Amino acid sequence: MIRCAIGATPPRVTSPSLLPLALTMGDPAGCGPQITAAAWHALKDNPASAFYVVGWPGLYCGAPTEVIASPGDAARVFSRALPVLARGDARPVTPGKPDPDTAAGIITSIETATAHALAGIAGAVVTNPIHKALLYGQGFRFPGHTEFIASLCATDGGAAPEPVMMLTGGGLRVALATIHMPYTAVPAALADGRLQRIARITAAALTRQFGIPAPRIAFTGLNPHAGEDGTIGREEVEIINPAAAELRNEGLDISDARPGDTVFAEALGGRFDAVIAMTHDQGLIPVKTLDMWGGVNTTLGLPIIRTSPDHGTAYDAAAAGTAKADSLIAAIHSAREQAANWARSPT
Repeated sequence: MIRCAIGATPPRVTSPSLLPLALTMGDPAGCGPQITAAAWHALKDNPASAFYVVGWPGLYCGAPTEVIASPGDAARVFSRALPVLARGDARPVTPGKPDPDTAAGIITSIETATAHALAGIAGAVVTNPIHKALLYGQGFRFPGHTEFIASLCATDGGAAPEPVMMLTGGGLRVALATIHMPYTAVPAALADGRLQRIARITAAALTRQFGIPAPRIAFTGLNPHAGEDGTIGREEVEIINPAAAELRNEGLDISDARPGDTVFAEALGGRFDAVIAMTHDQGLIPVKTLDMWGGVNTTLGLPIIRTSPDHGTAYDAAAAGTAKADSLIAAIHSAREQAANWARSPT
């Protein structure tokens, strides 16, 4: 385990009234420990931002740490030290060098933080990055982090909720209709009712989590110029626009397919509150171009709030000690704002 000295204790400040946020450890060899310590330094004087991390206390050399017995202790500790809820068996860690033997601890951290949010003792889950290939030796069989958390949210004997990935940054909110799949598979995926489900989940989350009473949503097109009435592809006229018409009949304010080269500018101009992009890169390119370091990934459709930084484990930056905490700090702020909106929501 990485060793470090514990710093001096600053004065205690008033405890926040909202539940603390639960941060996962992420891959301990990645950027998670560094950006978590940096986030604590940036937020420790703001009691409303109180969080605790579920993981191994010795990882966080960049901040004084204090082991807590329960999430309820986090607010009391937060102003003077990074609260750590110790879980799992600690392993020696070298930044930048992933180790399969840390997989069990990574999984335990995610499971514990999610359980706390489901039990109402954490206000939200904020996940640090993982490298899922590292986890396969421990029986991890999910396409990604998001699907694993959704499975943990399944009710007894019930199916897991369908998660929707939304990226925020640069003034945009962009949900993704498809994520990690080849372009050749996208048309068939869009035609299975997915667009309707994702639009309903997105609209509900915009109201409950983002405080938008009557959200205005745009579908992007899949083809250049949104297909130009079927002359550059038929997906718009055969799949996307019929889905939009069905949703409008249900009362949703949603557009037909809009050209991908202009719809994000329309959203920035105030015409839409969110955009549903047909593919991963179509949605992430504008967000990351406008806000490369401060983007946030929010999972919609869960019975809890989950946010994460919009980047991966950054092993090279972890090894060099140069990892940036901007996206994690933005994810913490977003989780807190969503939790406050959720608490005010009548549904």
